[in-house]
Amino acid sequence: MTRPGGEWQNWGRSERVRPQRVEFPPTVAAVRRAVRASASRGIPVKAIGAGHSFSGIAVAPGTLLDLSDLSGLIDVDRERSRVRLLAGTRLHRIPALLAPYGLAMENLGDIDRQSISGAISTGTHGTGTTFGGIATQIVGATLVTADGELLTVSDEEHPELLPAVALGLGALGVLVDVTVQCVPAFTLHAIERPEPLADVVSHVDARMGGADHFEFYWFPHTDVALTKTNTRRSADTPISPQPPLAKWVDDVFIGGIAHQAVCSTGRAIPALVPRINRLSAKVWGDRTFSNASHRVFATARGVRFREMEYAVPLSRLREAFTAVQRLIGERGWRIEFPIEVRAAAADDRWMSTAHGRDTGYIAVHRFWRTDPSEYFGAVEEALLAHDGRPHWGKMHTLGAAALQERYPRFDEFVALRDRLDPSRVFRNAYLDRVLGG
Repeated sequence: MTRPGGEWQNWGRSERVRPQRVEFPPTVAAVRRAVRASASRGIPVKAIGAGHSFSGIAVAPGTLLDLSDLSGLIDVDRERSRVRLLAGTRLHRIPALLAPYGLAMENLGDIDRQSISGAISTGTHGTGTTFGGIATQIVGATLVTADGELLTVSDEEHPELLPAVALGLGALGVLVDVTVQCVPAFTLHAIERPEPLADVVSHVDARMGGADHFEFYWFPHTDVALTKTNTRRSADTPISPQPPLAKWVDDVFIGGIAHQAVCSTGRAIPALVPRINRLSAKVWGDRTFSNASHRVFATARGVRFREMEYAVPLSRLREAFTAVQRLIGERGWRIEFPIEVRAAAADDRWMSTAHGRDTGYIAVHRFWRTDPSEYFGAVEEALLAHDGRPHWGKMHTLGAAALQERYPRFDEFVALRDRLDPSRVFRNAYLDRVLGG
């Protein structure tokens, strides 16, 4: 997605920019040189990972640092099950790096194409009421600050800064490595099946809390919830992975090729969407299998889309979902993409959507060629009424004044930004909007 001298665009095609400079630093020293050189010329710097954010958080109009080459395992603390990774390491490559040590990441989201630094900096999360987002697995980090110097955050150095640096929005500096607290490798037993939507929504608190990992999808215009229940098991438990052909049919053909056709058809003929969604709900999500954790958590996304996600207090998840469901019915929209509902434990990361409260997540999507503005805007308004906080890497319209009211540590984060980057080397239009200039 990055070409020297060319245009950069994100995966969802919701953001694009033509940077003044593009660099691919292969070492920490190269990152430091790039930051110093740009700062001396008054050119803002922005590091990017895989471009999987739908918001403008990674847009780099000045110097774009593509961290793709800053990838790999630095060292392993076997005694404490911790690994230190270069910041550009893609999530999908981490399992192979951890396998020789019998380790795994504690939890993952449903997409693993992101870089580790991009995932934590935007608040990427999975599901499970006893597990936090990916940033909660970070126990140390190294940051290149605005003067090109290194700031190390660990148990021994500046530990008080970890809750800010581990989910820093790219506003505090350029992450060059992170230390991840891992767990012993494990498998997941997955049950995916359609269930009556009313039953799932009525008991959503119990369902979320009654499994290691639970989530559900709802295709608008149907009365079916596609549920996913994952149970953690030890690594030596026998697995029953999907046969290759069945997996290809489910993930590639139905989830990719067929859904692409469905979205294109629905965009051309919106009246067909309810009928198509009812058919989709019948053919998706009815399988049982088990495999290594990373092979179950993440799924391939073959259809390009745009997304908005809001975090609400878990205690208000049911009424928040019902409000969105009612809104779609009242507005008469034809929505071709399913709504995803997940949960996460409260955490201490200052800018985490789950800061200080057990959290439920509602994510809405549109096909990338469809204008999402009306749908996303109305859903955003509905979820803000339920004390919602927007996902930093997804589309939303909130600015600093509104966000300050929703994050107890907002002012402390901005003060730390003022200290580490007083001249705003790492600014862009998105950060100016959500944090203030």
